[in-house]
Amino acid sequence: MSIPILVAVAWPYASGSRHLGHLAGAYLPADIFARHQRIIGNDVLMVSGSDVHGTPITVRADTEGVTPQDIVDKYHNEFLSQWDELGISWDLYTTTGTDHHAEVTQAMFLAQLNNGHIDRRTTTQLYDPKAQRFLPDRYVEGICPHCGYEEARGDQCDDCGKTYDAVELITPRSKLSDASPEPRETEHFYFKYSDFNDDLKQFLESKTGWRNHVLNFAKGWVNEEGLIDRAITRDLDWGVKLPVDDLGEGKRIYVWYDAVIGYLSASQEWASKQDNPEDWKHWWHNDSSRHVYFIGKDNIPFHALFWPAQLMGVKDEIGGSPLHLPDDIPANQYVTFKGGKASASRGVGLTISQGLEKYQPDALRYALAANFPEQADTEISDEEITRRINEELVANWGNLVNRVLAMTYKNAEQSIPPAGELIDEDNQLLLLVDNALQTASSQFHQVELRAALRTAMEAAKETNKYLNATEPWKVLKVDKERGLTILYVALSAINGIRVMFAPFLPFSSQDLDTMLGETAGWVREDLKPGMALSKPKPLFQKVDIDERIEQ
Repeated sequence: MSIPILVAVAWPYASGSRHLGHLAGAYLPADIFARHQRIIGNDVLMVSGSDVHGTPITVRADTEGVTPQDIVDKYHNEFLSQWDELGISWDLYTTTGTDHHAEVTQAMFLAQLNNGHIDRRTTTQLYDPKAQRFLPDRYVEGICPHCGYEEARGDQCDDCGKTYDAVELITPRSKLSDASPEPRETEHFYFKYSDFNDDLKQFLESKTGWRNHVLNFAKGWVNEEGLIDRAITRDLDWGVKLPVDDLGEGKRIYVWYDAVIGYLSASQEWASKQDNPEDWKHWWHNDSSRHVYFIGKDNIPFHALFWPAQLMGVKDEIGGSPLHLPDDIPANQYVTFKGGKASASRGVGLTISQGLEKYQPDALRYALAANFPEQADTEISDEEITRRINEELVANWGNLVNRVLAMTYKNAEQSIPPAGELIDEDNQLLLLVDNALQTASSQFHQVELRAALRTAMEAAKETNKYLNATEPWKVLKVDKERGLTILYVALSAINGIRVMFAPFLPFSSQDLDTMLGETAGWVREDLKPGMALSKPKPLFQKVDIDERIEQ
């Protein structure tokens, strides 16, 4: 039975180019997972978009002397181009700047307000006396109150991942001037996250199969500290407007409150483009659906705690029944480059554009997937990417496909050869591939994507071993029937292995569809003897190390 699967992917700030750490952390794993789910026949809705409301955007606009919209347009278009070049298979990639997103955010705000989970409070916020304005969180840096990191942002520490209010920073610094910010009173709306501590404990206790670092972090927070009420508005002129005028002018909804709402608003926006605008309910008002959120570990509190609380606070006021809560949050750890955490703002690591200039899209996808930081921070370098491509992808899978297809094309009249009687070693190889397909599918379900990729590559290695043991190039000279049977078996193995690689390598998989015919489902399909073969061509290019170093 087909299952509705929502693949919800972190919203990148449209404030600058994204790096390979972002790609490996959320966007590529999401695409690989979604592609597998589509192959097995589930109803996939994969959504995300550019987050256009964060203060990083206004900071960059101020620095460059342009409007925030200029920054948004530049980087949103850059993302769209890169997703297309990488084969990221969105059902909808939108922005938080649409009228629809604003309407959904405002509807959630009003529902939570009506349900008693939002109230008005006077609070203290940092004010720049020289610039004469309250400072949004990203306009402040200082020393983290939890770990002592000296370059902590105004809302969250990049080092320890803790969130806090900017006024808690030690020796805060304004990014607008050389003045020392000072605390002043201002009025804001607060979401009463503390209302949901007990509900969140139950929610987390019900979860099995989550990555340990995700579940332990979320449980530790809610059990040891509990959620506190947080301001969900800011003194800004860039962002979603409030649906009430209680606070007067110059207030906007806080970005981390509205960005997560994008998963719901994007689902509705997608549905509005279909024949039935109510289709979004198939995922959001369906107990059988499964929601999987692909994020980096710095976003765990927002998705494992804050977002479920916001959904709970709506009750049944959107769509007539409670909204579906997250089923899994396979947050990845950090990618490091030469020991430093990948950071677009600090220029650490290759940007996605730089990666695509150096490597084929499928090759880059493979190298990153082989190093996904699923359980721990993972070091990635040019050298490691090149090694993975040349020594694994090209030397194993690419070489296997090319030599089998080339031998078959030459010796079997450019068609699939007939199979003679299969012997034990033939059947053992095909059984190995069939078992690998089942193993990989289970690994995909658990979002163990590195393991699924290893399963596929191990099956390819075993097929290479089979070829080296049977030596069809020799057998063809003395026993053509047996030689062609060996090639048939090798082709059959490839026909199953390519299914496992398909979510990882969409472009070369299309090439194989052209050469061998399209596949259907997560199975090794029987080949049809006599079917014409297209002339084979290498799937991947070996990376020239000298050329890479010169770039």
